[in-house]
Amino acid sequence: MPKVLITGAGGQVGYKLSALAAGYGFSLFAAGHADLDITDRSQVNAAIARELPDVIINAAAYTAVDKAESDRDAAYELNCRSAGYLAEAAQKARIPFLHISTDYVYPGKGTAPEAEDDATAPANVYGQTKLDGEKAALDACERTLVMRTAWVFCEHGNNFIKTMLRLGRTHAELRVVDDQTGGPTYAGDIAKSLLRMASAVLGSSDFAGYGIYNYCGSPFVTWREFAEAIFSGALSQGIIKQAVKVTPIPSSAYPTPAVRPLNSRLSMEKIHRVFGISPSDWKAAIADLRGYAPA
Repeated sequence: MPKVLITGAGGQVGYKLSALAAGYGFSLFAAGHADLDITDRSQVNAAIARELPDVIINAAAYTAVDKAESDRDAAYELNCRSAGYLAEAAQKARIPFLHISTDYVYPGKGTAPEAEDDATAPANVYGQTKLDGEKAALDACERTLVMRTAWVFCEHGNNFIKTMLRLGRTHAELRVVDDQTGGPTYAGDIAKSLLRMASAVLGSSDFAGYGIYNYCGSPFVTWREFAEAIFSGALSQGIIKQAVKVTPIPSSAYPTPAVRPLNSRLSMEKIHRVFGISPSDWKAAIADLRGYAPA
C-alpha cells in the first residue's frame, strides 16, 4: 500500500485528505504544524527520511489574505519557501509532489475562465506568495503537480458558508458582493481529485503530464448568488427561521486591505482531459447544510 504524507492536516483540504486517503488505497502520515514545521528544512528532510512516503501532498498554506498585506514575511515563508523545502525533499526521494495553489495568481479580470497557461499577475501579496510557491515547487521537483483552486469550503474550519449561516440567524438582510464571480469548490472534491491524481502518477511508469492544473466548482456564481443559494437551503432545512434578503453591492462598497479578483473562473479542460476529473458540484455539497450550521 503506497504511503501519502499530507501537510496542513488541520485545514479544510488537509482534513478531507486525511479522511479519504484510505479509501483510495493509501496509508497515511497526516501532519499538522505541531507534527511537522515545514518552514524548517531540516525537519522536512528528517520527516521524509523517517516516514518514507511514496507521495507528498502539501495542503498547508498561509491563507489570511488581508493579513498577508502587512505580514508579507510570514506569508512568504509558508507559501513559498516551505513549498520549496517539501519539493526539494520529494526530488531527493524521487517521489511525486502535489501542491495546492490559488486563482489569486491570475489578474482576475475579464469574464473568460482562466487556463493554466494564461498570464499570471497577482493583485495582492497572498497571490504573489502562492505564485512564487508554485515556481519554487516546479523548479525543485521535476515530478510536481500544482492544483490551482478557488472559493474553498467544507464542514470543517472557517469559510463563507459558515459565516453566512451565522449571520443569517441574526440578520434579516445582508449586503454581499456581486461583482466577483467564481466556482465554489468543496474541499472534499479537491481531496478526491488530488488523491486520484496521486494514484494516477504512481500507477504510471512514464507519466508525462506534470505541471499546473486548474480545479474548481460549477456552475460559476457571484458571492451574492452563492449566499442566496445558502440561505434558500438553510431556510428549507430549518437552520434559519426567516428568509434573508441579500442586497447586491460592488466590491468598492466593501473595501479590504487586499484586492480581490473579480474573475475567479477557472478552466477545467486540462484536468478533465489528463485525469478525467470533473468540476466540483457545489450544489450537491450544500444540499444538506446541517454539517455547516453553527451550534
